[in-house]
Amino acid sequence: MNKVGFIFDLDGVIVDTAKYHYLAWRKLANELGFEFTKEQNELFKGVSRKRCLEILLDIGNVKATQEQFNTWMVEKNVDYLAYIEKMDASEILPDVPRVLEYLRKKNMPIALGSASKNAKPILKKVDLLPYFDSIVDGNNVTKAKPDPEVFLIAAENLGVTPISCVVFEDAVAGIQAANAAGMVSIGIGDAEILYEADYNFKDFTEIDDSFLELLLNKNHKK
Repeated sequence: MNKVGFIFDLDGVIVDTAKYHYLAWRKLANELGFEFTKEQNELFKGVSRKRCLEILLDIGNVKATQEQFNTWMVEKNVDYLAYIEKMDASEILPDVPRVLEYLRKKNMPIALGSASKNAKPILKKVDLLPYFDSIVDGNNVTKAKPDPEVFLIAAENLGVTPISCVVFEDAVAGIQAANAAGMVSIGIGDAEILYEADYNFKDFTEIDDSFLELLLNKNHKK
């Protein structure tokens, strides 16, 4: 059997932490005197915290010194961490453990590739950390998706060539990063939004063992 590396994004793929990011950003926006909607929050998918704050300040037409910018970055993260502190395994998205368990039984290398800087604490909270051979997150990269850096580092850590990797993503920027790396891209979410993915599924309940077996046995970039 070929050695295939499996790389998972975190937010919106393994757990739905997007709601907590939204609440933390909305709180900051309100403190700065403007509203921040769920629709605007869609702009933040797969984007680094620094870039998110830049977008937020543009939305509110707020100017900031570097000191203010750094303070607000920390403030948002403190609020976000307060939300995820209460997370447990019940917040894992449907059938993610089944897929991880299947890959683990097949001895396939598994990595996380996420913009989040809180990936490890979140995986610990939901008891999924042992499944991952490598964690590559916002603490390990200098370039945000759609740059493929995060996935290329993950592939290197797993000892697998990029072309032999499969990426699960819920964000357009993540799909573009996977494609740029030459990896098989699997969109989790709305197929109309993630149309650049090689394959699309609403969630992991639609991914059966036969499809996973297909991924294990050959490289099949469309």
